[in-house]
Amino acid sequence: MSETGTAGTAATADTAAGAATSDTAGIASAVGVSGSAEWRRPKPGAAGLRSDVGIAILLAIASPVTALLYHRTGLYEEVAPPWVWVLGLGLGTLPLALRRRFPVPAAILVSIGFFICNQFGVPDLLVVQICLFTALYTIGAWEQNRRLAFWSRFGITAAMLIWVVLNLIVSSSDETLFPGLPRTGIFSAFATFAAIQIITNLVYFGGAFLFGERAWRTARLMARLEAQGHELELERQTSADQAVALDRIAIARELHDVVAHHVSVMGIQAAAARRSLERSPGRAAEALEIVEESAHSAVTELRRLVHTLREPASDDPSSTIGVAQLSALIADSQRAGTPTTLIVVGEQRPLPLLVDVALYRVVQEALTNVRKHAGRGAEATVRLRFRDAEVEVEVADTGTRQTLSPRGAGSGGHGLRGMRERLGTVGGSLRAERRERGGFLVVARVPLAPARHGGSAGGPDDGGSAVGSDDGGGPGTSPTGTGARATPPGGGPLPAPSSEVPA
Repeated sequence: MSETGTAGTAATADTAAGAATSDTAGIASAVGVSGSAEWRRPKPGAAGLRSDVGIAILLAIASPVTALLYHRTGLYEEVAPPWVWVLGLGLGTLPLALRRRFPVPAAILVSIGFFICNQFGVPDLLVVQICLFTALYTIGAWEQNRRLAFWSRFGITAAMLIWVVLNLIVSSSDETLFPGLPRTGIFSAFATFAAIQIITNLVYFGGAFLFGERAWRTARLMARLEAQGHELELERQTSADQAVALDRIAIARELHDVVAHHVSVMGIQAAAARRSLERSPGRAAEALEIVEESAHSAVTELRRLVHTLREPASDDPSSTIGVAQLSALIADSQRAGTPTTLIVVGEQRPLPLLVDVALYRVVQEALTNVRKHAGRGAEATVRLRFRDAEVEVEVADTGTRQTLSPRGAGSGGHGLRGMRERLGTVGGSLRAERRERGGFLVVARVPLAPARHGGSAGGPDDGGSAVGSDDGGGPGTSPTGTGARATPPGGGPLPAPSSEVPA
């Protein structure tokens, strides 16, 4: 390669670096990138192909123009015939139209055109060098087979360097070439010229190699980041959908608890008022009063629920329900015509908010099921047990009516399913089954942190595991034992702790 043939190397590098930046900016991502060995860079689309064709045509037009300009300078004493111009410049520029589709074949054709132009006297020292640099860069940036990408660039570079060295050897023995340069001595002017030629070509080909490798790694990194971003977006969307679903379940559960409880009371009392309207107007009026109270309570709880949904950060303690309100719940059940007893066993202590609400809702739903399914004359008993490591609530009834409703153990009505979901959110469990001597039993347990000081809660005197036990005490009376009290019909605070002896 002649001295003038390498004069445009710096400009070539700058132009190719700009092309590298343009290619990197248009990288297509690949979802599911897991490593360099598995990733394949997507081929450019129609827009990329049109861009490459446009660049190739522009270079094909520019190359004869610059060749004519160089010829005009008189640097070339002997110029190749026109058909060599067409062959060399055509091979050196037009294959770039498919450089990203077929990087290695395009680079080989451009290299051949470069060799023809420089070896046979086509006076172009700028465009063909830009084309060769771009072709070598494209192999590194776009060739999917990385082994082929390395060895093809290595082979082209080695062939070009051998050709440069052979030209320098021939030039050193030909006195007519570069007549003004002394050729004797290791540090002669010609030796310095040869060293500059070799260094310049090493920088030229090394730059094309490094720019191509960097573009490939940048594309791979961008694809990996985009794939990770896509996965994160999918996870975010999934989490948002799950949150919405959980919110819908929670709202449906709250609405079910509120509506089912109060509407069941209203339905029972409305039926009682209808039956006794002619015979006993006073009892009918009392039943209608209960209907009115239940309707008012339902509207109040629905308003409270809507307020909570609108302002979730509200910390109004008056809007919180829990086991402290069980006495009022028992009183409502008694007014609805179901004799109900509340028994508290063990040393009472504050419960976590979610546990408190869950236990209240379980009792509310269980008493609603008693009114709906237990039949006439059914009595209910609610036991709230505080133990060292757990709190347990038990709702038992004496109903004898057998129905096909989803009250059976293991069945999946909305009420039982809602109770299980509530307890599941606080780490508790629910057991629902028919009693051997008639009636139905619902037992909810929630584990708690152990009490700081000992007490009788959970001891043998509370009846051990009361699940499934039949209690001899009737509603509204104390069971056999010491000091257990039933909640009075008018409601009120929870009764004092007591020990319980099962019948």
